[in-house]
Amino acid sequence: MLLSALIFLPLIFAVVIAFCPKDKIVQPLALIFSGLLFVLSMLMLFNFDPNTAAIQFTEKADWIPQLGIKYFVGIDGISLWLVILSNFLLPLVIIGSAKSVTTKIRSFYSALFILQSSMVGSFLALDLILFYIFFESSLIPMAMMIGIWGGDKKIYASFKFFIYTMLGSVFMLASIICLMLLNKTVTGTLSSDVLELYKMDIAFIDGRLFSTQTLLFLGFAIAFAIKVPMFPVHTWLPDAHVQAPTPGSVILAGVMLKMGTYGFMRFAIPLFPEASTHLSWVFSFLAVIGIIYGALVAMVQTDIKKLVAYSSVSHMGYIILGLFAFNEIGMTGGLYQMLNHGLSTGALFFLVGMIYDRTHTREISAYGGLAKILPLYSIFFLVVTFSSIAVPLTNGFVGEFYILMGTFLSNPVWGALAVTGVILGATYMLWMVKKVFFGEENLGLLEHKLLDLKKSEYMVLVPIVIMIFWMGLFPGHFLQYSQKSISNLTENLTNYELTLYNQNNDSNELISQKQNNF
Repeated sequence: MLLSALIFLPLIFAVVIAFCPKDKIVQPLALIFSGLLFVLSMLMLFNFDPNTAAIQFTEKADWIPQLGIKYFVGIDGISLWLVILSNFLLPLVIIGSAKSVTTKIRSFYSALFILQSSMVGSFLALDLILFYIFFESSLIPMAMMIGIWGGDKKIYASFKFFIYTMLGSVFMLASIICLMLLNKTVTGTLSSDVLELYKMDIAFIDGRLFSTQTLLFLGFAIAFAIKVPMFPVHTWLPDAHVQAPTPGSVILAGVMLKMGTYGFMRFAIPLFPEASTHLSWVFSFLAVIGIIYGALVAMVQTDIKKLVAYSSVSHMGYIILGLFAFNEIGMTGGLYQMLNHGLSTGALFFLVGMIYDRTHTREISAYGGLAKILPLYSIFFLVVTFSSIAVPLTNGFVGEFYILMGTFLSNPVWGALAVTGVILGATYMLWMVKKVFFGEENLGLLEHKLLDLKKSEYMVLVPIVIMIFWMGLFPGHFLQYSQKSISNLTENLTNYELTLYNQNNDSNELISQKQNNF
């Protein structure tokens, strides 16, 4: 019941908060609830067996038996850290939301916990219909966050976000229905159980765009590409980030975008291996374009939050590039970079929100000499920048190194082009840091009588910085949990299967391995 608790407790918390009698106790109560969810995710981690690729903590029950739809959830090395990332960022978002959310507080935190339930459910669902429901239900609370607590153009940004992502998901739903009908022709029964659908041999004709497998793959790929978002369906993201309140931007960049990259890794690639391999050049090409385009557009931004938003488009391109390298190194880097991006870009949005709360402007030209005025804030911003541009000893370096190495092994041309994004990324981020923190002092900033970091801001930034260096210095502590799952995917791509965890069998296998090593 551990996974169900992680999915449904946030919904209970949302109801409790909605009927909370006093606004002043809402944030402390939300923080306690988020802390409980994080403790449960740590309990899951401590009981997770990293020595198997099997699905663990499985919960399965008939839901709509006439259609073969089940409530089926489970976790493996691919989804483990994404669930933990969601629960790690949630309390930080609550702590960091005090300044940016001052109206309709109960509604905001209720929406936040509903969103949390949807995101975690997406990472845990192993039934395609169940996954689709969680995947789509996340749109409503995020659209509310942008549309109610956002900036001047919040309604436009909210509708654009909702329409883009909802229309993309229609293609995925059509592919899911076709998969279920195909399975019925083979087995005689309807099923949306992804473990059963992995075993299907779907028709693929090399060189033909309209083979069954290719069309079904494209249905999933369109939905996930919009969610990532990939170039050229990325245009909703900068608007959403700029208009969203700080906690909305953090959750969007930190977790929600990863639902797209996770979807490729869990569903699109293993369900349609020949089609995804055949079209890998298309996605690698679009990923490289996104890397370079996002960096170039970020370079000309005058709004610091919009610069970070376009940098997010660029960095998400690296994740796609790693996944479509189709080797263990590239996919390991892609998964690791999902976590890295969630931490570094989430932290950048936190930092931008903190300075905006003090100055009420995001224009880069309005800043200058912040290193003298806010030295501690400047140190944290510089550390997170180093992570974002993949400086060695930070988490970003490990992820990008794995991705570039895997890409070079798969296709040196894509690898060489992607390296230019590293250079461009360092260029625009360091230019921004130079102008904002070490440029000519802006006398207008002195009039604000800016104060350096507060206790609540330390509580947000210190855990992220600890993780930046921990993941950069000791990546093995994290990669060991995903190694078996990624190896199983890359080595058995055209014959991919997932089994359910059998504690006795897996424990005996582990003991046998230790004896052989001895």
